[in-house]
Amino acid sequence: MKTSMSWLRRYLSGSAVATDAVERALMDLGLPSESRETVKTCSGEDICVDVEVTSNRGDCLSHVGLARELAASGLGLSLVMPVAEIAAMDSADVASVFALENTVPALCPRFLVKVIRGVKIGESPAWLRACLEAVGQRPINNVVDVTNFVAGELGNPCHVFDMHKMAGAKIVVRCAREGELLSTLDGKQRKLKSDEVVVADSERAQGLAGVMGGADSEVTAATVDVVLEMATWDPVAVRRARRRHVLTTAAAYRYERIVDQRTLAFAAERAAALIVEVAGGKVMSGTLSAGAPEPNPMTVRFRPSRCVALLGYDIAVDRIVRHLRAVGIEVGPLGRSGDDLLCTIPVHRPDLTREVDLIEEVARIEGLDAAKVQEKMSIRVASPQASERARRDVASVLTGLGFFETVTFSFTTPKLAKAFTANELSPVIMDDARRGDEPALRSSVLTGLLACRRTNQNNGVKQAGGVRLFELSAAFAEKPGTSKGQPADSVEAFNIGMVMDCPGRSVDDVRSGVRMMRGAIEALVAALAGDAAMLGVEPATPHASAFDGAAYGKLTLVGKPLGYFGTLEKSTLAGFDLAVPVVCAEISLAALVAHYPPKSKVVLPAAFPGVERDVSLVVDEGVRWSAIDAAIAKHRAMPMVEHAFVTTYRGKPLAAGKKSVTVSLAYRDEKRTLTTEEVDAAERAMLGKLKGDVAFELRV
Repeated sequence: MKTSMSWLRRYLSGSAVATDAVERALMDLGLPSESRETVKTCSGEDICVDVEVTSNRGDCLSHVGLARELAASGLGLSLVMPVAEIAAMDSADVASVFALENTVPALCPRFLVKVIRGVKIGESPAWLRACLEAVGQRPINNVVDVTNFVAGELGNPCHVFDMHKMAGAKIVVRCAREGELLSTLDGKQRKLKSDEVVVADSERAQGLAGVMGGADSEVTAATVDVVLEMATWDPVAVRRARRRHVLTTAAAYRYERIVDQRTLAFAAERAAALIVEVAGGKVMSGTLSAGAPEPNPMTVRFRPSRCVALLGYDIAVDRIVRHLRAVGIEVGPLGRSGDDLLCTIPVHRPDLTREVDLIEEVARIEGLDAAKVQEKMSIRVASPQASERARRDVASVLTGLGFFETVTFSFTTPKLAKAFTANELSPVIMDDARRGDEPALRSSVLTGLLACRRTNQNNGVKQAGGVRLFELSAAFAEKPGTSKGQPADSVEAFNIGMVMDCPGRSVDDVRSGVRMMRGAIEALVAALAGDAAMLGVEPATPHASAFDGAAYGKLTLVGKPLGYFGTLEKSTLAGFDLAVPVVCAEISLAALVAHYPPKSKVVLPAAFPGVERDVSLVVDEGVRWSAIDAAIAKHRAMPMVEHAFVTTYRGKPLAAGKKSVTVSLAYRDEKRTLTTEEVDAAERAMLGKLKGDVAFELRV
């Protein structure tokens, strides 16, 4: 932030303070200077200090903002806010000559319009030109110079249009039409995209919102009536448009750091008053305004005791209150017992959202050197968080099953991103020429794993039982906005991706690979959620086009979505040029960690021997194991204590459309040894009841 010392002193009262003292005070407040130079202006010499402002302190990208900081610093200075007294008013209402429509309030929270009629365009007065020249800006004309001055004074960028060049005497804030052309003030014609916001008249775009105005409505020496725009924009939309068009402007830089809509009214009045002062004319009565509802003031509970605990030194409550009020925070009692305070955040400080942010403000104003440096540091050793232990256990289990952990690239091609994106979502495409052929963020961890598998194959890597890879990483997608102009909501998930080679290319080999992947998933779930956790596996329609619907299943854990696994669709597999089919799985780490750590249950060893028997049930091909499992669990009664899936057989002598499902049944009595007759009776009873739920024949 290039700062003119003479301009800055306009907003400070008190004893004169040297530039060196100003720089030291700003540095103590976390605003160091990067350079300092003496500059010549039309009014003489001035000192320009380039202040380094962090991205969360957009309020300090203005002379008033820096003056506010200095007034709180203890230099004995007071903040003097500029006034907005309009010298000449037109009794006619602005709505009688001009109109405003804001169709995208989500991207333009507030847009204000004031009209000044009868201005005389010319050279700015010396004081105005000197302020702009001191910070490296070239004066243009009195009206445009006012807009640049207000941006540098208050941190509110604004723009002026020649009213008679606006078709239909109207401003429409809307999204650009795909391919719409706009001639910007830098003399270039730009082709716009539909996700960019424009300020338009009733016919065409007249400015790229928050970035640069249009040449078609530029104020010139022939201009008589001007339309003053004061607005705020969605920072992401401004940043996206600026990067796409390779534009760097002071307005975009400021908008990307949040301009609160509640600051616009005063800034508009100030700009209108200055235009009348330097260019004459009259301001029409009223202000056109359109956008989203004004947000309520943000309040934060503040505990002085917590402040003292975090700072590590005692500080009186009244001193804390004084420091908070010095930076514009309203402080009052919370209305409950104790010393808790209720703090109302000023509109120019969107970075203050938590109690700890306010504690940092107290520390800044008190001075960071007030915190004593301890000669020794006490450290308490604590066990890792459950989430970290769970991640370690995931890696331990999978490496024990022959998987190798990988770290792959987060970008992929748009084609692959689309193929692996859930049908109801869209891939995230980065508008960055440096990304080349891979500008899309991965929508699945599997894209990187499959690329890694291809690299291993191309380098001749072989592994007994096939190559197995896994990765814990984030995947990204977008959920389209629910209404026109509303930005897409980003969706980010941290997943466990797994890729496993099938033993070969035959159908039986692929089935074997699917069973092995299911076994790996079951082992992972048992290790992190416990043996009792109910893992559900159900055939389903693939969530994305990359997968083969003939071998795809969704996973649930205790009835809630966990992930999916299955084989790839042929074209997807061919795209990675893999020699053997692979089975893929993607599991939500959060859903798995929610059941961590697993609950352990200690059971004494059985005192008497048990009996295990296998029964083979011949059922229709469409009968799932889950149905058989649920039916046996429903009718199971003592002395049967357990049952488990063993295998499935298809082929002769079974008829077409039939399969044989073998189930292991375990019987035990805790007090004595069971007889064969008792086991036979229990088995017949269970199978008899089972036929009411599942149609089967016993295979002998």
